[in-house]
Amino acid sequence: MYGTGYLPGDPNDFYTIQDGDVLAGTAEVPLMAMHSEEVFDANELPKRYLGFSPSYRREVGAHGKDVKGLIRVHEFQKFEQVILCEANHETSVKFHEELNRNTEEFIETLGIPYHTVINCGGDLGIGQVKKYDIELWVPKENKYREIGSASYFHDFQCRRLNIRYKDATTGKLNYCHSLNATAIPTPRILVSLVENFQQADGTIKIPEALVKYFGADFIGKPIK
Repeated sequence: MYGTGYLPGDPNDFYTIQDGDVLAGTAEVPLMAMHSEEVFDANELPKRYLGFSPSYRREVGAHGKDVKGLIRVHEFQKFEQVILCEANHETSVKFHEELNRNTEEFIETLGIPYHTVINCGGDLGIGQVKKYDIELWVPKENKYREIGSASYFHDFQCRRLNIRYKDATTGKLNYCHSLNATAIPTPRILVSLVENFQQADGTIKIPEALVKYFGADFIGKPIK
């Protein structure tokens, strides 16, 4: 949690268990820690991961908002993308766009209206250089709600975790750059799925891309 930059911070944002360990709010934490104190050869980079994990957040910053329903819950499941790459700004920018586009393409296959916003400097978390938020349309609220974010950190996290690589030309040890992005969180996405695909007769149409996995075209029976 320290290595990835979530701590030091407000400890009330996280669940701390009786032996002092903190429950991670994203698979980014163990994926990055997995390579702590490691040195790669340059030809081993980039390292790409898609991690799936239970995630735990106290959501104390919500100040009573969204206490009912599926937008803010204390335990959820989440797919997280992580990349470790060489220490080069242009390379980080390229991978940042790629990670964010992965999530956008997934949302597009579902047919959910969305937009992507760039965070201003004051909204960036500790160590973040640039961050995108992807927000899905929620008809009941008549607004877009965040489904995930994509960030890059340059060498901030890798300095904390001491993750380095050996330059192929000079043999010099450099700190890697790190990037991460939400692939998709559950159950929050169900809000947009249900509300955007509910039909006039009360049934919920299954997006075409999911029919073969769900095994049906609709949920529910028409209201008579």
